[in-house]
Amino acid sequence: MSRMAALFSSPRRTLAALATVLVAVGVTAASGADFTASSANPANTFATGTLSVYNSKDAAAVLTASGMRPGAAATTGTVDIANTGSLAGTFSLTRGTPVDSDSVNPLSGKLNVKVVDCGLFVGATAPTCDVADPVKYTGTLAGMSSAVSLGSFAGAEKHRYEFSVSVDSSAGNPYQGDTSETVFTWTAV
Repeated sequence: MSRMAALFSSPRRTLAALATVLVAVGVTAASGADFTASSANPANTFATGTLSVYNSKDAAAVLTASGMRPGAAATTGTVDIANTGSLAGTFSLTRGTPVDSDSVNPLSGKLNVKVVDCGLFVGATAPTCDVADPVKYTGTLAGMSSAVSLGSFAGAEKHRYEFSVSVDSSAGNPYQGDTSETVFTWTAV
């Protein structure tokens, strides 16, 4: 008779043999010695930086001009824009919808606008605006229909911008006495 046949012919022997095998496996697994080690890094802290815009003429006009005439010298005004946050940001300038007093002959289409980046402040010293400074926008007020890229400002970086506005020499009599007004918005992302 084979061993298997002997085990199956006596159920008590089969159970006893099975129990013996299970105990042997349990003792072997429980007696295995494993080494373990661990290390922790407590107090992991995460914080966000800041991005904010400083505007030296916040809620005020960069420039206001009256008595302008076609072909005359441009009127200028300056504004200082800074990143007062801790993060670098990409800055841009947009203009709001011009409000023209004459919808038939909108003055915004005859106002020549130039925006120049005069450069960076060095400490509290403002840069001078020179002819060689980079021009960020040149065209009519009406033509300034998309955002003007001003580049990336590091945290605490401050620039001076010069705006100049003149009435185009092609503006004729229909533009006399007209006005145009708009909002300029500085954005950082």
